[in-house]
Amino acid sequence: MFDGVGGDPPVTTLTLYTDAFIVRGTILTRQRRVSDILNLAEDRFIVLSDVTTDEFGTRGETLRAEFAQINLNAVLFAVADTKLDTPPELRTPKVAEQALISVPPFKVTGSIYLMPGHDLRVALAELTGKFVPVTTATYWSDSLGEARQSAELVAVNHERAQILAPLVIVDPWADLGAPAPGTPAPSATTGFDAPDAPAPAMPAGDPAWPETDVPTTPRPPTEPIG
Repeated sequence: MFDGVGGDPPVTTLTLYTDAFIVRGTILTRQRRVSDILNLAEDRFIVLSDVTTDEFGTRGETLRAEFAQINLNAVLFAVADTKLDTPPELRTPKVAEQALISVPPFKVTGSIYLMPGHDLRVALAELTGKFVPVTTATYWSDSLGEARQSAELVAVNHERAQILAPLVIVDPWADLGAPAPGTPAPSATTGFDAPDAPAPAMPAGDPAWPETDVPTTPRPPTEPIG
């Protein structure tokens, strides 16, 4: 893991989202990207220092430990809290594609990087690596009540993920205001269809009596007068 020569490896701060916990800690590594830290691990786990853990969906106390061994198979995705720059000589020309990645109970959106010169189906089939890097990422969980957060780079566990690309956001309310086929367009002034003819006027006279039922002669008094 400690490739390169000279001096102690730098300290990198990681946040790991596992099946049940959010684990924060530090690791000594010369790797430049969080995906490389996880993909090039010599074992099926990594050991973090100065660790704090929080359980999903609870507001209990935070657990702390000097060290923690984290099983990589249990990691849904990882976020590097320390900015890591990739040297130009280590960069491979690739094509960025917007994607939504489901790693239940979380979702991650951002850019994944695919080999150029292929259609999207073939490029996704050739996407390899245990942890897939996602840049300009946003991640959240509706079911756990975890609010949206942003990160420059997130490394997603490929074996736990379903990748949807290209990402298209659909407005669920877009079609609710559309008129049915064959329905006339609304009036420009009122927003409703203009009537074909004016409504008939109400009959004059006593509103309690239809015009045809109004007596032609005065009604006799019901009580004697005088």
